Amino acid sequence: MAKDQNISAEDVINKTSEYLNEENVAFVRSAYKFAENAHKDQFRKSGEPYIIHPIQVAGILADLEMDPATIAAGFLHDVVEDTEVSLADISNDFSSEVAMLVDGVTKLGKIKYKSHEEQQAENHRKMFVAMAQDIRVILIKLADRLHNMRTLKHLPPHKQRRIANETLEIFAPLAHRLGISKIKWELEDTALRYLNPQQYYRIVNLMKRKREEREQYLEDVMAGVKEKLNEMEIKSDVYGRPKHIYSIYRKMVVQHKQFNEIYDLLAVRIIVNSIKDCYAALGIIHTCWKPMPGRFKDYIAMPKPNMYQSLHTTVIGPKGEPLEVQIRTKEMHRISEYGVAAHWAYKEGKTNDSKDTLDKKLSWFREILEFQNETDDAEEFMESLKIDLFSDMVFVFTPKGDVIELPAGSVPIDFAYRIHSEIGNKTIGAKVNGKIVTLDYKLKTGDIIEILTSKHSYGPSQDWLKLAQTSQAKNKIRQFFKRQRKEENIEKGRELIEKEIKELEFEVKKVMTSENLQKVANKFNFSNEDDMFASVGYNGISALQVANRLTEKLRKQRDQEEKIEEMIAETKKDSRSKRHDAGVRVKGTDNLLIRLSRCCNPVPGDEIIGFITKGRGVSVHRADCPNIDVEEMSNRLIEVEWETATHNHKEYKVDIEITGFDRSGLLNEVLQTVSGTKTNITAVTGRADRNKMATILMTISIQNIGHLHKVVDKIKQIPDIYSVRRIMN
Repeated sequence: MAKDQNISAEDVINKTSEYLNEENVAFVRSAYKFAENAHKDQFRKSGEPYIIHPIQVAGILADLEMDPATIAAGFLHDVVEDTEVSLADISNDFSSEVAMLVDGVTKLGKIKYKSHEEQQAENHRKMFVAMAQDIRVILIKLADRLHNMRTLKHLPPHKQRRIANETLEIFAPLAHRLGISKIKWELEDTALRYLNPQQYYRIVNLMKRKREEREQYLEDVMAGVKEKLNEMEIKSDVYGRPKHIYSIYRKMVVQHKQFNEIYDLLAVRIIVNSIKDCYAALGIIHTCWKPMPGRFKDYIAMPKPNMYQSLHTTVIGPKGEPLEVQIRTKEMHRISEYGVAAHWAYKEGKTNDSKDTLDKKLSWFREILEFQNETDDAEEFMESLKIDLFSDMVFVFTPKGDVIELPAGSVPIDFAYRIHSEIGNKTIGAKVNGKIVTLDYKLKTGDIIEILTSKHSYGPSQDWLKLAQTSQAKNKIRQFFKRQRKEENIEKGRELIEKEIKELEFEVKKVMTSENLQKVANKFNFSNEDDMFASVGYNGISALQVANRLTEKLRKQRDQEEKIEEMIAETKKDSRSKRHDAGVRVKGTDNLLIRLSRCCNPVPGDEIIGFITKGRGVSVHRADCPNIDVEEMSNRLIEVEWETATHNHKEYKVDIEITGFDRSGLLNEVLQTVSGTKTNITAVTGRADRNKMATILMTISIQNIGHLHKVVDKIKQIPDIYSVRRIMN
């Protein structure tokens, strides 16, 4: 599917008709018609009709050849969140299966949270729990995120960075664990473009310079490989493998290398018909060129957890440069591109055996449900999930030869609890490769682990919570203490909560009423207050979390009172300086000191917000200023607006950053262009790195946002300019 242009609903329907029967194609079409009607009066930030987004999501799923219910859910995934349509409507008009998939990707938009982070964590928690019940939920979510990343340019910079960062932390690792490389690489490359545009465009520029030379070199290599394979009567497809921008960036950062020090930009992929041909082709490659020691990996005999299989080797190529070669069968290649979707058990003609095989390969997802039932904090859930699912993995063996997969950094305790809870609780020691080791020994891939147990063991110690790395082990240990010491934990938990309430400067009796305690216990999903106290006692949840919930209403009242007092103080401070020549006024008030914030330099036309400071009046910021957290600072925010009478004669300073290819005369051309718009330049600096990336920082005086846009548009028309952006101090 083209990344730079939208496909039509008919294109999606035609794609599904290639692998679905007429009845299922009609079902998919009816879902599109339903979604089109539900979103008919809605538009995206780009100004496009909203229905374009569900069409693209369904198109990505059709490219993966997903089943009818998943394609239908792709069309319908936003109707519950953004329209009046309910899940019951979807269940009645389509099926409970489609409704379940839509519910899994629907955000918890109607619940209020203390912070954006808490809300996102709860959204992800809900999605992962739904995903553990049906993996198709995450496939829809990945398709949704992929199209949102393709259209990220229409959002303000702070949202671009937040969404791109979330994509790198959550969704790209998920695509990797599911083996869907074609989605993973695009998510990573697009995220880098918004998180570090300078490095992104620098790498793009460096890759362009030697492209022709590289392509010719690969053509010669591939022709030689193809000839040798034909001589051995091995049918094959041989082609160059493109190196993705993010993978190059990661090597430069992690290995502290410059671009010209990265040698595996050149890679050849060989697709053959059978596993036997894979190893035969490997022998031919090693006969033609000398293999580099330690660079051969057999993922056919030992597949990756995401089902990826291939032979990897690096050889010294014809020009004496390292050349990476990947060898796989056609089926392996399909799995490497489509991952879990390639094994999908819901496609027509698939058998129950394939579904059983898929379930085994995705058993690590089932642990999500187990952990979900053992924690009440969404942010803790997400942090543990990142450790267990998105970290590097080690593969160790039981004495019987079974392979156990654990996060890198795991210790014997994690291994013991992965085998069984009772083995973990009865652990007294461990042997690794036949030698006794301490319980804090870091497991390495290939280790053979034997857990030493005793029926007379008193169970885990509190120190094990510090040693264990996996959420599964930590939760099993906490469960043990919960069962063994409930009364003690109830008393301990109550004392810890009372201590936190006192530190928050509230009266314990006023806060810890029976009604308030039961209300908060319900919010944390406890049946009664004693269970909540016990959970605090054994570190299931923190005392501060409970104390914050118990004092939430009182804290809001106190904050409101402080805000009123501050406003009165500011009003009295200097009523004569009410306007301060800022061109801004506070709605409904005429006697407050006002100043424009220097961190974001708002100008007429920007959306603005006022922040009541201590002793310095109202500070006016841009609504998207990263220094203002609307949710956390809500009690000190005040409505402000531009005074239109000042727009025509006052000038405002704005800082802009211009990046481009460092050529002769570039700075002079930029200065002439800005001067040509009758704009004053108050400061300018420039620099260039050794890769010919030029960066110009300029401070200009403008009258309003329209004036700024005019200047930016003119600069962007200059040849060899990569980007122009407004920056904050």
